[in-house]
Amino acid sequence: MENSTTAKKVMLSGIQPSGELHLGNYLGAVKNWAELAEEFDCYYFMADLHSITVRQNPADLRRRSVSQLAQYIACGLDPEKNTLFIQSHVHEHAELGWILNCYTMFGELSRMTQFKDKSSKNAENINGGLFTYPALMAADILLYQADYVPVGEDQKQHCELTRDVAIRFNNLYGDTFKVPEPYIPKVGARIMSLGTPTSKMSKSDPQGCVFIMDKPEDIARKFKRAVTDSDTENCVRYDPENKPGVANLMNIYSSVTGKRFEEIEREFAGQGYGAFKPAVGEAVIETLRPIREESERMLADKAYLQQIYTDGAKRATAVARRTLRKVYKRVGFVEKPF
Repeated sequence: MENSTTAKKVMLSGIQPSGELHLGNYLGAVKNWAELAEEFDCYYFMADLHSITVRQNPADLRRRSVSQLAQYIACGLDPEKNTLFIQSHVHEHAELGWILNCYTMFGELSRMTQFKDKSSKNAENINGGLFTYPALMAADILLYQADYVPVGEDQKQHCELTRDVAIRFNNLYGDTFKVPEPYIPKVGARIMSLGTPTSKMSKSDPQGCVFIMDKPEDIARKFKRAVTDSDTENCVRYDPENKPGVANLMNIYSSVTGKRFEEIEREFAGQGYGAFKPAVGEAVIETLRPIREESERMLADKAYLQQIYTDGAKRATAVARRTLRKVYKRVGFVEKPF
C-alpha cells in the first residue's frame, strides 16, 4: 500500500500541546525527526484532541498549539519536507477514532499502563476519553497508512495496540490498514528529570524539566541544582545503576555535544560535579539558544504560521480522506453524496 504521491515509507508522530516542549522532547524525538525527512514521508501534528482528556485552559491550549508548531520548525522540521498540522483541523482523526473504538476491546484498553497512571493523577476527572484515547491514537496512525511511528519505550504499548486493531480490522474486512512498526531512536531516547533522575523528564515537574523556551539563566540554575549522587566520590563516571543522576547528565551532555561517555569522563577527570553541572547547563543553553530565538521570531509572524498549519492540514486531509472513505465503505456506511 504505497502512498500515492511518493515511494517513501511513511513516518507519523505528534506531541500533545498540554505543556511546553522540553529538552526530553527535543533530544528524544524532535531532533531525530528532523533527520528523517530525506528518507521518509513525514507527518507530525499538534495532538490537541488528545490534550483535552485533562482539563485545559482554552486560551493556553490555543497558544501552545501554535507555539509548538513554531518550535517544531525551529528544531529543524522543514514545512516543505514535512507535513505539519494541528490534529483538530483534520476531522477524519475524530471520525476514525470513533470507528476504531468499536474495534478495540475493553480488556485491551484496561491494560494500558498510561490510563492507570493518568487516572491516579486525575482522580476527579476519569473521563471516557482518558480510557479510550488509545483508539484515537490508532486512528492518528492508521489514517496515513504509516509504516513507522517514532515512539519512546513508554508509548510502545500503544503502538502494539494499534497493530492489533489494524490486524483485527483487516481480518474482518480485507486489506484496509497498513500495520505500523515502532521506530525507537537509540541515542537520547530517554532523558530523565534533573530533580528525580529515576523518572523521565516531564512538563509536570517544572523544576526538573528544561523547557525549550526557558531563558538561559533559568536553564543554568536548573542544572546547578540538578541531583547527582549521595556518594562522596564526586566523580563523573557513567554508571546508570549506581549513579543515575550523573548518568543522566552525561547522557544529556553527550546528546548535545556528540561526545562519547569515555571522552566526557576524561574531560572532567578530577574536577567533580561542581564543574560538570554548569558545563552541561552551558552546552544545553547554546544548543537551545538558536531554537528559542527562531521560535520567537516566527511567533511574531502569525500570518506565516497560519499559512503553515493551513497548508499542512490540507495535505494531511487529502491522505486521511482516502483512508476514511475506504473504511466507511468497508463497515457498510452509505456513501456520502457530496
